[in-house]
Amino acid sequence: MLRNGQAVGSRLIGQSFSDPGHFWSRPSATSPRPYDAANSAGSNLGPSNPALVSAVKARIAALRAADPGNTAPIPVDLVTFSASGLDSDISRAATDYQIARVARARGLGEATVRRLVEQQTREPLLGLIGEPRVNVLALNLALDALPAR
Repeated sequence: MLRNGQAVGSRLIGQSFSDPGHFWSRPSATSPRPYDAANSAGSNLGPSNPALVSAVKARIAALRAADPGNTAPIPVDLVTFSASGLDSDISRAATDYQIARVARARGLGEATVRRLVEQQTREPLLGLIGEPRVNVLALNLALDALPAR
């Protein structure tokens, strides 16, 4: 994807965002560098594996610390890896969970941010396969393109 004629990322491979004014991606399972397509693989940790439980707890704590007033349940895709470890999309639940934090950090109304999320939402394939999803990079680039307040 391009911004001002410069490549800033791929629509197909996720990337990490940590600024409170951006939507955050699904965690990457690749290491030592996150979202490294050369090392694409899931974590292969089962649900009872203490390392997975510990990592999920740490991610939940980080999300709660970033938005302490948000008491909504945290969507699973914000705390677990995908099978490839490279997902560029998150669920609508994951975007909805983050709207208030992003709006506050940018000095925008939640309705403005929600409309942008709705514009960036892609529906299930053929209306049947999968769930509505949002490409994190595309959404963040759209946010960055909004007029400064």
